[in-house]
Amino acid sequence: MTDPNEPSADGQRSASPALPPGPLRLGVIGDPVGHSLSPALHGAALRALGLDATYVRWHTPAAELPARVASLRAPDVLGANVTVPHKQAVMALLDTVSPLARRAGAVNTVVHRDGRLSGDNTDVAGFSLALTEARADIAGRAALVLGAGGAARAVVLALEGLAVASITVANRDPERARRLAADLAPTPVRVVGTDATTLAGEVARCSLLVNATAAGWHADETPLPLDLLDCLGGDAVVYDLTYRDTALLAAARARGLAAADGLGMLVHQGARALELWTGRLAPVAAMRAAAEQARDGGGTGASASDRDRATTG
Repeated sequence: MTDPNEPSADGQRSASPALPPGPLRLGVIGDPVGHSLSPALHGAALRALGLDATYVRWHTPAAELPARVASLRAPDVLGANVTVPHKQAVMALLDTVSPLARRAGAVNTVVHRDGRLSGDNTDVAGFSLALTEARADIAGRAALVLGAGGAARAVVLALEGLAVASITVANRDPERARRLAADLAPTPVRVVGTDATTLAGEVARCSLLVNATAAGWHADETPLPLDLLDCLGGDAVVYDLTYRDTALLAAARARGLAAADGLGMLVHQGARALELWTGRLAPVAAMRAAAEQARDGGGTGASASDRDRATTG
């Protein structure tokens, strides 16, 4: 596997593994998956690479997960993405799981090779690449992460790799946040509540604010009172894992702050997954264009965060 912070590019690896003869199959496993943008971005990538393969939605209730995972061992299947609610349950059904996925506590990518299934997590790399794409000067910033679910875990691990000065996780359920901090040790994570006074103080001391909650899925939802953005310094960065424009992002831009949504994370995690399946460098530009078209044309407000839990959407 390549360095998780190494950007993908158009083209082909010099040592691509031999793929089975086509047609080949890929898909996204979850419940629900009807909103997923992954078929659009991966379909565009497969066409750009000239691969005889398709990528579809595999709606899979929990009771059907073992059978669905077993079906990935078929010779014509390269692998799958995994989204809510199966990113943890799938781990026990695989032959191997990468150290990063074990640390994150979630698998969002399954790779099939010669009858064996391996699990990995591309959300960490996806967020890292998307964040530095939005703003290069991330190292040394004080980060405040809103939320303590699966997406927040990926965000925290990515921030650790980006050498931020500090990581604080704010969550309305303190016990859930404490579990995150304990599970990700020795990564130093401060845990705070979400009452107005605490949030005001934490927002004032941070220079990177990340929304890893589902708040923003609906247009009138915000993860915190928007007037707290007045506490941010002028060079602060606001990142919302929801992969469309949100009230939080609009309010940040209105204050002159750098702001980005989660579409870049969705694209980059998908690009890394594609590279694991095929051994080829992902056509990121084609994937981004397809994702934007599907998002803007399809009316979905899906989230690369805990709504879709996994930034696989």
